[in-house]
Amino acid sequence: MMDIIKVSANSRTSAVAGAIAGVFREHGRAEVQAIGAGAVNQSVKALVLAISYLKERDNIDVACVPEFVDVEIEDKVRTAIRLVVERRETVPSADEMEELDQLDQAPEADEITQVDQTPETESPDPAAFS
Repeated sequence: MMDIIKVSANSRTSAVAGAIAGVFREHGRAEVQAIGAGAVNQSVKALVLAISYLKERDNIDVACVPEFVDVEIEDKVRTAIRLVVERRETVPSADEMEELDQLDQAPEADEITQVDQTPETESPDPAAFS
């Protein structure tokens, strides 16, 4: 089971970023949880840094989906923000799609080059050389 990375307002951004990247590399996703403005601020800064680590070092694109969650702390329910980090599925751009569509289209009849279909095993007529 994957652990949730819990961030406080006093967490070191680089340490949290390293934890996000490490958990993501190991599990293919990471979850960061923060309660309070300072903790959310540190989480977002760490997330930006982790995204650059994963992109530059591992060539992995990730996306973050934020969500509210209720957590119980000392018998009290508090609302936290959870940042779910997952692999980003890239969609081809409009230009890339147009290029792919052009590759899929069959060439026009006048663009097709005719190739001589004579088999190479046929012997030439000896009378042609006299």
